[in-house]
Amino acid sequence: MRWLTLYARSRQVPAALAAMLVCAVAVWALGRGGGGTGDPQLAALALAAGVSAASAGLGGQDRALDRTAAIRWAPRRAAHVLLAGAAAGAALLLAQTMGEDLGTTAFVVRDGAGLMGLAALGAALCGAPYAWTPPLAWLSCALFAPPPDNAPARIATWMLLPPDSPQGTWTALALLLLGTGTYALAGPRR
Repeated sequence: MRWLTLYARSRQVPAALAAMLVCAVAVWALGRGGGGTGDPQLAALALAAGVSAASAGLGGQDRALDRTAAIRWAPRRAAHVLLAGAAAGAALLLAQTMGEDLGTTAFVVRDGAGLMGLAALGAALCGAPYAWTPPLAWLSCALFAPPPDNAPARIATWMLLPPDSPQGTWTALALLLLGTGTYALAGPRR
């Protein structure tokens, strides 16, 4: 169990969990009294903020140590991505227990998975310090995009679509698989 504690510390997991919870509660507080429940913009914002907090831990303190360690990193990296996405979603669902419903569980799972896949892809392509940029950039574009009326527009705004939307679900799944696979095999960029 000691290696898990050391791994969590080296990847700043305690700080990331605290930041995820603070982000979820802050966005929940912004949405209080808004009248409508299930605003996809606020839920997507909370998830993107949580994923951005978790993305700081996608790279270790010593890149050479990560590359030369006598353990297989691919399964650990994949598990890290999946658990970080689950934690971001759990933080939002936990904040929702205080009363205001920002999104359904299916919405939170889909968006958390897709956004974490984007962050993992960002870590593999840009490096861990900049892994937060793809999720926030895509969210920014989706927030200001016109209402989707065709398939490419629905794919571009996947994180704001209802959870039963096939384009949203398949886009999130593709991002999760591509990002997790790339990050697990290649690791964070130097």
